[in-house]
Formats: sequence, structure tokens, C-alpha cells
Amino acid sequence: MRLQRNARPDARPDEWLDEPRGGRRDGLGGPGEPEAPSAPLDRLLAASVARRFYLGNQSKVEIAREFNISRFKVARLLDAAVAHDIVRIDITVPAEIDAPLGQALAERFGLRHAVVVGLTDGEGGKDGAARPADRHRVSRWLGTAAAQLLSETAEEGDVIGLDGSPEADALSEAVNRLPPCDVVQLTGVHGPDLARDPAVAAVRRTAAAGGGPAFPLYTPFVLPDAATAAVLRSQPAIAGTVHRFGRITRAVVGIGAWDAGLSTMYDALGDAERETYRTSGACADVAGHVLDGAGEVIHTELNARMICVSAAELRAVPELIGVSGGARSAGAIRAVLKSGLLTSVVTDTATARRLLRHDGADDTARTVSSPRTTE
Repeated sequence: MRLQRNARPDARPDEWLDEPRGGRRDGLGGPGEPEAPSAPLDRLLAASVARRFYLGNQSKVEIAREFNISRFKVARLLDAAVAHDIVRIDITVPAEIDAPLGQALAERFGLRHAVVVGLTDGEGGKDGAARPADRHRVSRWLGTAAAQLLSETAEEGDVIGLDGSPEADALSEAVNRLPPCDVVQLTGVHGPDLARDPAVAAVRRTAAAGGGPAFPLYTPFVLPDAATAAVLRSQPAIAGTVHRFGRITRAVVGIGAWDAGLSTMYDALGDAERETYRTSGACADVAGHVLDGAGEVIHTELNARMICVSAAELRAVPELIGVSGGARSAGAIRAVLKSGLLTSVVTDTATARRLLRHDGADDTARTVSSPRTTE
């Protein structure tokens, strides 16, 4: 029998009591019975009790009544079921929150929230670069943590923005409750199917979690020329979404490092466009904008060919959560922190430590404080 189970919040106080003194210790008797030599475990009874408790969600008192035994014997049978491998408890989430590291990160960079996820397995290869499967795994768990943060902070009437990053996609799959909110797509889609692109699906799923309306952006991430982009901006469906960029109160965006496989924007561009940004010092991208190592937005003719939230609109968002992790993400996160765009960060423990160190390979700057106002 395999199960996943947290501590039972509905356990009754009388189930928490220890066995009265003098009770039998062999796991078979009830309170007040004389002690006796240990008896063989009734494996069938232990399995039946465990099945009702763990899978049927019955209380110990209810099980005791059904089998005409004491609740103390039920408790001992449950312990014995685990000890004898009748029940195996698996914790399937390979991550936990490192609260002290998150607090240190928030204080160092003047952030409202800093959520640091400690993954149980390493995400880097021998050369220090994250493998594709590991990058996907990191994005899923960071997106899950961002979903929890959004669920805890969102308020009714918020206008929530999501970009087309893997982290935003993971958030949309993990979030299960939100107050009624508008959810707005911040960047165009990367695939050929505009209606079924993951970015569009993410906006719809997140909106559904709160029962609010979704405002997708049915346009390619990069358009052939500025004239085409201008025409599309005037289309009613697209204009309705773009008009809401200035109303966004909370947003979640992925932070990409400027290299292949580490940035959705980098992967969407051609070689010539990538080189243009690289020669300008590209270090990171966020929601369709490329930043250099000093946190300055790099402006090129490509900006006119994209329909996305502007840097000024991002800066005006009261709560902007940046999500990124993995072996090569620290430099990109630092660049975006320097820009002053972010109020909150979700990352992994290894990246958080790189950001806090003064002498690491990624650490070209000392302590940086966001010019954002913190609470």
C-alpha cells in the first residue's frame, strides 16, 4: 500500500492521548490490560486498519468501533503497519521552502517577497550547465511555488499578468484557487497555433481558478515588420488585451538568461537578431525585453515588431514577481534586480546563494537594492 498523507488536521483531541500507564505494549491489547509477551503482528488486521485510516479517511475512534478494539490499539496497529512495510509513505514533492534564505534574499535586495525552493536533486551537469530535463523540472517547481505565492497575495479585483514563460505555464497548472480576477497575457505566442499555444492556455487556466475573465493575446511573439505589428494592435481582440496592460496590479514573469535553451525570447529569434542583442551586452530577458548586465533595457528595431507589455508598464505594476532558477540564472536575475522592475523573486537555493555571495563567478556586483518601494 502506497500513500501520500500529511498530518490529519481533523484529528480529535482524544486521539492524541498516550496510552494510560500499565497498558499493554505489544500492539495488540487495549488500555488497562496486563502486559504480556509480544505477539506476532496480525498483518491482515493492520492492513485493514491502515486502509480505513489512510485511504478511507476514517478516524481512529471510528475504526476502533468497527473492529471492537480500543483506539490505542488502532494507533499501535498503524505504527506497526509502517514499521513492517505494510504501508509505505512516499513524499513525492522533491522540494521544500528555505525560509531563512528567502528572508536574507529579500533583505539584501529590498524585495517584498523572496521564495527560495530547495530541490532535493542537483540541476546542473558536469559543465555547470543545466540539462534540458533538469531545466524543465526546476521550472515546474518554481512555477508551483509562484502559484502558491500568487494564491496567498491576490485580492478580488486584481488584474493579473502572465508572460509566455515555462514558469508561468507551470504556475497555471498548479494554481487551484484565486479570488475573482482578470488575467491578461503579456507577450505573444511562440508556436504556430495561436489559439492553442501554452501561453494562451496558461492565461485561461489561471483565470478559471478564480472564475474571472481571461484576456489572451492572439499574436505571434515577433512579427515580420513594424507595420504588421501596428495593424494587429488595432484589431479589437488584441487591442482589448493591450489596453489592460496599464491596469495590471500583479504579474508573474519568467527571467531568461541570454543563451540557447535558457530564454524563450532568445530561442524565438534568428541568429542576426540574437547577435544584435549580444553585441549590445544582452544578459537577461523578461516579458519581451532584453536587459544588459547593468539592468538597462536594450532598445532595437525589434521592439516595434513585438506586441507586449512595455518596460514602463512593467515598472508600474505594484507587484511584479520574477521567477527563474538553475545553474546559469543568477546573472540574469541580478540584471533584472538592478533594473528595479521586480518587487518579488522565486528561485532555487543554489541560485539564491550565488546572488548573496560577493565573490562568485556570477557576482559582478555587490549588494543591490531595488528602487521599488517595499512593504
